Amino acid sequence: MGVADYTKNAKDAIEKVVLQSGIEIKPVYTPADLERVGFSYEQDLGDPGQFPFTRSIHPLGYRSRNWTTRQYTGFGTPEQTNERFKLMITHGQTGLNVAFDLPTQMGYDSDDPMAEGEVGRVGMAVDSLRDFEIAFKDIPLDRIGSGLTINAVASIMLAMYQAVAEKFGYQKTQISATPQNDILKEMIGRGAWIYPVEPAVRLIGDTIEYSMKELPRCNPVSVCGYHIRESGCTPAQEISYAFLIAFAYIDNVVARGYKAEEFVGRFSFNLNIYGNLWETVAKFRAARKLWAKLLRERYGVNDEKALFLRGIFGGGGSGMTKQQPENNIMRGAYYAMAAALSGAQTTALCSFDEAYTIPTERAALLSLRTFQILMEEIGLRDTVDPLAGSYFMETLTKEMEAKILEEMAEVEKMGGMVRGVSSGEVQAEVSKQAYEWEKKLQKGLVTKVGVNKYTEGVDMEVELHQYNEQWAKEQVERLSEVRRTRDNKAVKEALKAVEKAAREKTNVMPALVEACRSYATVGEMANVFREVFGEHVEPGIF
Repeated sequence: MGVADYTKNAKDAIEKVVLQSGIEIKPVYTPADLERVGFSYEQDLGDPGQFPFTRSIHPLGYRSRNWTTRQYTGFGTPEQTNERFKLMITHGQTGLNVAFDLPTQMGYDSDDPMAEGEVGRVGMAVDSLRDFEIAFKDIPLDRIGSGLTINAVASIMLAMYQAVAEKFGYQKTQISATPQNDILKEMIGRGAWIYPVEPAVRLIGDTIEYSMKELPRCNPVSVCGYHIRESGCTPAQEISYAFLIAFAYIDNVVARGYKAEEFVGRFSFNLNIYGNLWETVAKFRAARKLWAKLLRERYGVNDEKALFLRGIFGGGGSGMTKQQPENNIMRGAYYAMAAALSGAQTTALCSFDEAYTIPTERAALLSLRTFQILMEEIGLRDTVDPLAGSYFMETLTKEMEAKILEEMAEVEKMGGMVRGVSSGEVQAEVSKQAYEWEKKLQKGLVTKVGVNKYTEGVDMEVELHQYNEQWAKEQVERLSEVRRTRDNKAVKEALKAVEKAAREKTNVMPALVEACRSYATVGEMANVFREVFGEHVEPGIF
């Protein structure tokens, strides 16, 4: 009996497997499946480091260099964050991924009534350049790159990063920073927005244009499909939405008279890993191929390095559970393996206790050791794209590519990503997917070990990260001292320059750098933009 006969006869006896993206998985794959999907080695796979980069953006993959590890780090005061930075670097971390507290993310100073109870709670509190001076003290900013996980005020934080580096004696051409700087995904999936859609996108365009001219080692935007996936969308939607968001930012800068090829090579992506291993790997392989093809077709980009899909593939917090949290250690290891099999350039991994708390030192080190074990012991650096040529993987990658394009077409029917976000249609689709997935979890139609299956046993006690009210007090005291000792006339003049640039629609970045140098606060700079642009009103989800 052949494979086709067996699978036909067994069809009713085996459980149907359908991935979250809507792709049905067959029990067995053969060369006929590659023919069915129209697979071509030259057009769909190619050699590593060659267009369309399905296998890797580098010819030798991890044989030539390890992936970069960046654990999400930052809490409490800048002093505490500086200690954690140094700890992680000492233990082998090769880049920083900086967390900011909610008041900072929302453009409020620590003494603002809106900040009460949140100062330093879920990230580092930053009010002025003084805080960056403390947080990055003794960090070699010419050798350690920093991801700045912030969006609505990303332009302010990038300006502050330049200002602190120069104060420490570095040239702006030496520093490497990647602000997340993706406001459309905030409006879709996370909620940390301030300004209306169009001026918010314009601020991102300003950071891209400024980086082209002044910050050659900085990646001015990291398009974050990660948070949209965390909010409930499918893997195929994650990539389709991320690409359309990136196109919105590209279009903003192209409209200023530049060619995409001049700057798109420094776009990066923050993408998510959890769930089905094969779906995840196929998602990233299809994404690398599609990004290169679409940039070439849509914007005429021919420089091969500018076609690279670069960024961080991170283990998703939504995959972690409060129930039986030790299971998250194993989940994290599989997520890290998926990143490696996907050809991740940079990786981060949620710690096992993140369903409960800000990661403890022990949990963060376990995540870092997970990566190091994969790199040094398990063999995932031995060869490039070890799944290449698999009947299953190549078929699934082609099917995932088709699903991504299908999802992109749905958004284009809404009038494009900016229009879809402004109207709330994209948010509605993500909410619908989240609701449907939760129903499946509750009904046991999808398995979550320790949650809806194999639930017997006793949950372990998890050490909670304790919030200390003293942090807020110390932060407010430092802010008061900054306001008392700075040159307030210079601050006033600097803020007027920011306002002038905002109103006249010139690039705001030079004025923001000077405002940071004067010790203008995050709240003061953000409020200038509030006065000029107004605030975003969230559309109804229908």
